[in-house]
Amino acid sequence: MSDIKLFHFNAGQMHELAGTAVQVEKSLQILFETNLESLLGIRFLASEHTTGSVHGGRIDTLGLDEDDCPVIIEYKRAVNENVINQGLFYLDWLLDHRKEFQWLVLEKLGAEAAKNVDWSAPRLLCIAGDFTKYDEHAVKQIARNIELIRYRRFGDDLLMMELVHTPKVARINLSQSSTNKPSNPQITNDDGNSASDPYWANRMAHKLSQSSSELRDLYEAVHQFLIGLGDDVQVKELKQYTAFKRIKNFTCLQIYPQARTLTAYVRLDPFTVDLKPGFSRDVTSVGHHGTGDLELSLKLMADFEKAQPLFRRAYEGS
Repeated sequence: MSDIKLFHFNAGQMHELAGTAVQVEKSLQILFETNLESLLGIRFLASEHTTGSVHGGRIDTLGLDEDDCPVIIEYKRAVNENVINQGLFYLDWLLDHRKEFQWLVLEKLGAEAAKNVDWSAPRLLCIAGDFTKYDEHAVKQIARNIELIRYRRFGDDLLMMELVHTPKVARINLSQSSTNKPSNPQITNDDGNSASDPYWANRMAHKLSQSSSELRDLYEAVHQFLIGLGDDVQVKELKQYTAFKRIKNFTCLQIYPQARTLTAYVRLDPFTVDLKPGFSRDVTSVGHHGTGDLELSLKLMADFEKAQPLFRRAYEGS
């Protein structure tokens, strides 16, 4: 059971709010699906999506996250239910039915979203009132993108979510580079394999290999700082940027070798920040890759030092 306790403070007195898990699984599913984007940064696509008569299953919730990666959400109905194996079965089904998923995205979110679906990091989220030690051990042995989220209800209007397990942080091999760009990185082959995977996997490493030693050192310092903010930080290498996230992205990094600049998009309200020309700006209404309405331009270690309090605020708020 979770060791998190919540207390209500009133008139100098404290009393503990008893945490409960929703007993009826469907009510939990409806609660999350109704608020999927605000809770998890995921756009809702489908509920109880059938995998067909051959597979004979139903995926609890299908979505698309803020990095355009497919997401499967499974809700654990009982402590002894093997929801992880069930989710892995559906994850394999999803990878074998990419075109079906992209058609669903096209119907729900439009052509642009369907074109931008990123298959490099599909996610499986398992949500439950609690997990056993065997659940936590199992996901550590599986080299898949699986997240365990524990929830509790406190009173009538409070919901707590706790990250029990997140995938290991993936690091870039700075010695790698990609010299052959595929002719069409958006196309998914008929066999279900993405033609873009080898290129996109090495894109950041290639940019780093083209950067000055000062810019490489700056990127390494920022990377180390961001993953050092907490054990729950995940790193996702995507087509256009590197995302650092907890439940949601809190910072996205892009590197520009020619401009000798590292750009960070930070999940903070620009109106709460003292904007400085040449360093920080509001991009709420400016199209850009990555999530976050505050743009930071880092060229020197001094810029990184100025950015650190903003990175911390974004992490704590994610």
